Amino acid sequence: MIVGLIVASEIGFWVLLGLGLFTRYVLRLRRLSVALLIGSPVLDVVLLFATVIDLRRGGTAGPFHGLAAVYLGFSVMFGHSMIRWADQRFAHRFAGGPPPWKPPSGGWARTRHEWREWFKAVAACAISAALLGAGILMVGDATRSAGLLAWLTRMPLVVGIWFVVGPGWATLFPGRAKEDAVR
Repeated sequence: MIVGLIVASEIGFWVLLGLGLFTRYVLRLRRLSVALLIGSPVLDVVLLFATVIDLRRGGTAGPFHGLAAVYLGFSVMFGHSMIRWADQRFAHRFAGGPPPWKPPSGGWARTRHEWREWFKAVAACAISAALLGAGILMVGDATRSAGLLAWLTRMPLVVGIWFVVGPGWATLFPGRAKEDAVR
């Protein structure tokens, strides 16, 4: 059941996002678009409640219960930027908006960008860890909550790998920004 809800949440996110942007820029129905875009976090709340209900009814926390917590943590931290990313492209394509923002290609601007994204990932992992910890406490049985604990041990690995390939690399090898390379 949890796997289906995670998949439905992800599909629902993109469907609501697409419909919200379509109603905003093509149909010019701003209020309806806002209502559709607000539906995205509602899907996350539904996933959270379904996971809690499943565990409260005596379900054993499997890997997908943990994945639901991780999905929620990353959705909280990166959902807004994903919506902004899609909004800029939709506005440019259908409403004559400016070209979408692109992350810096090099230099210290890229390094700052990588650090900012990494801190968002750290916060996403912290939110996920808090949800996993709450789930472990709620279940109250080490055997039934082993699937959640396994995800807790993966969070530092995610943050570590992200650090190496993101801000660590960009700090050591910032490269040149395109405008610097042209001069």
